[in-house]
Amino acid sequence: MSDTVKFTIDEQAVEAKKGEKLLWAALKNDIYIPHLCAIKEEKRPNASCRLCFVEIEGIPNPVTSCTMNVEEGIVVKTRSPQVDRLLKTAFELLISDHNLKCSQCPANRKCALQKIAKERGLKLRQKRFKTITRDYEIDDSPDEFAFDRSRCVLCGQCVWADREKAKVGAIGFTKRGINRVVTTFEEVPLAESICTQCMLCVEACPVGALYYK
Repeated sequence: MSDTVKFTIDEQAVEAKKGEKLLWAALKNDIYIPHLCAIKEEKRPNASCRLCFVEIEGIPNPVTSCTMNVEEGIVVKTRSPQVDRLLKTAFELLISDHNLKCSQCPANRKCALQKIAKERGLKLRQKRFKTITRDYEIDDSPDEFAFDRSRCVLCGQCVWADREKAKVGAIGFTKRGINRVVTTFEEVPLAESICTQCMLCVEACPVGALYYK
């Protein structure tokens, strides 16, 4: 029995390993699906960013491609009115709570939000939701990097890198809902935490929240 399956994405024939997530199969075949929180090694993706929706023929509602296993013969569309509407809403909610001074951002021109906007024809400005401005202090206590929470998209990439790659556990999520943030235990500066300054969290950040000095 074959350990691969064949299916189509946007009318393109694709082959992938059984059990592979649809998002990674698409990206491996140069088919872009917007995403922020997806981690290939994660066994149970949380799909928190709500950006990677696709339509699958026979399934009434769009599904998140980071949680969907590939199956033999499925017909996938990365674009449709419903998918585009869901993506636009999720994207606008993200940037309503994001420091959008892109020209001053260390991730300018290599930011995941900019890539999503470019690929899907979205604007890095929105009027539908109330803009939230937060007065976060930049934590520049480490020797070689800094953390600007006003640019954090809560994707969890840094937390995963810190815990699963670095095996440290210096940072994590705290609080709920609109007040949710990434921080250290008891919210002490990074230099006063158990952070080893290995830089894996900086490398993992898809935006300009964690950056080299």
